[in-house]
Amino acid sequence: MEHRNQSGENGELFSRIAPEAGLLLGAGRAILLQLAHPQIGRAIAEHSGFAANPLSRLVHTLGYIYALSNGTAAQQRTIIDYVNAAHRPVRGTRSKGMPAYSALDPKLQLWVAATLYDSARTIAGQILEESKNEQEELYSQYARLGDALQMPGDYWPRNLSRFDEYFAQNLATLHVTEQTRALARELFEALNAPWWIRMGMPLMRDVTIAQLPASVREDFGYRLTGTAAKRNARVIAVARVATRILPRFIRHAPMRLVLRRVEKMARAGGNSRP
Repeated sequence: MEHRNQSGENGELFSRIAPEAGLLLGAGRAILLQLAHPQIGRAIAEHSGFAANPLSRLVHTLGYIYALSNGTAAQQRTIIDYVNAAHRPVRGTRSKGMPAYSALDPKLQLWVAATLYDSARTIAGQILEESKNEQEELYSQYARLGDALQMPGDYWPRNLSRFDEYFAQNLATLHVTEQTRALARELFEALNAPWWIRMGMPLMRDVTIAQLPASVREDFGYRLTGTAAKRNARVIAVARVATRILPRFIRHAPMRLVLRRVEKMARAGGNSRP
């Protein structure tokens, strides 16, 4: 792993775009796309403590993305070791028609990485002019999210066209269960989150509903109302303006906060949670 600074100034597209706070608008979309995968949804329900603290998955995922895009070599090693250790016991056998799963399965890791990339490009395409150029470059660099774990390099589709085919094929296989619908409700209720996060969750729910592929939205039982569509449009418009006028120091503040937590993990020997 190569050292990267925490300002996104090293010239790499991934390092410049990944820290943008506006991309957090796609977080709910990525999580629901993961929940909709039968094996991943079951694994999250049975092993992650998602019901007790649904936002913890987001924090862990952000630590992983930020460390790989802009973290030091030590931060990258810390978060990779943490994720590998967390994944090791996550497995289950086929039961009552539900598929077996293992968090170390590279095919499942590919889908998780794919949801992160696709959600990032979906939001970036609406708020970041820079992301519209060199799309193949950004796509190839996002492969790092899977390559750093057990996913073989040739699992990541070799170009954006192949990725779009892969993503469309897998969308058709997604299936939302009552268990994963309940997890989605718990995510947006955020009962254990600070009050200021709970205050924003109804708006985040509307943005997520608007940004989800229609088939997945309907499978979760959501409907894109006129109110939700308008709220999403307003949020995207504000994020687009904010991304243009706010200094990088403010836009990249979430990354700095998360990487500080990863740094604490590194000093503690990787035993603490990010």
